[in-house]
Amino acid sequence: MREFTLPLLLLMTLVSGGAAAADPAQEDAPVTATLGEDGVQRASMVLDNYSYSPRHLIVQAGKPVELALTRASSLVPHNLVIDDPASGLDIDQDVPRGKTITLRFTPMNPGTFAFYCDKEAPFSPSHREKGMEGVLEVR
Repeated sequence: MREFTLPLLLLMTLVSGGAAAADPAQEDAPVTATLGEDGVQRASMVLDNYSYSPRHLIVQAGKPVELALTRASSLVPHNLVIDDPASGLDIDQDVPRGKTITLRFTPMNPGTFAFYCDKEAPFSPSHREKGMEGVLEVR
């Protein structure tokens, strides 16, 4: 009976979301871009297996943004799309495998804008349908 105690406790800890589990609330916490002395707002975002981190980015209107996009997944292609031409945000940026690219734009209008990955495999839901989306909040 004693020989099963440690494995059973370990299994219970993992199943119940013990210390090894990530805090979902922390993963979805909004991130505010840092304003540099040069007036440019800077932030980083990781594109991984059907997710963005952070999923909620806050920037200021009328100030340039430099967003470093890093693709963590090696096989699955990803991009960042913001399709709101009326606001001046008409972005469709692919991120090469294992690379970081810098996306530059200046949001002019306050509001909340969806960003997402529009990639999809044949006969499969799009990455956006699999949950790869987030929010750009312009204040």
